[in-house]
Amino acid sequence: MTTPSRATAAAVLAAASLLFVAPPEAGAQQNCRFLLPLGGGGEPVVSKRIGPDRLLGRTNWNTDFIVDQPFSSYRFFFTSASSERATFPVSGFMRFTDGTSLQVINEAPTFEPGTGRMFGPFPAVPGKRTKLMNFRVGSSTQPAALGFSYRISVQGCN
Repeated sequence: MTTPSRATAAAVLAAASLLFVAPPEAGAQQNCRFLLPLGGGGEPVVSKRIGPDRLLGRTNWNTDFIVDQPFSSYRFFFTSASSERATFPVSGFMRFTDGTSLQVINEAPTFEPGTGRMFGPFPAVPGKRTKLMNFRVGSSTQPAALGFSYRISVQGCN
């Protein structure tokens, strides 16, 4: 079995990271737009650093994005902003108006510096109204990821 070279893998991931900021191509079937983070000051892309577990107070692991209208699907975008290779535990959840949620991402991908990935699209759940998309990055089970920086965003698509 042949495995791709690191340069090839890095090039593929770098191309995927362009999806992070590139608008949909003209003629694309879906109309997508970035969702705004809850309490984020109006910018759709959030930059953070993986912090440690805390007994009291909040970690910066969770970021909620507001779903202000129904969409047919959702896409999560993650880009490493660190200067070193790292494995980031990544989880994504759809949170519904009835108080329930659905986990759609549960991975620990390894990212080269400046590379990224799109997760999804994840279809809307019939009969449920999505109110938030939650992106969680970081875990006490992978302390080696502490201190690494990243950028995230979420799109809703019709």
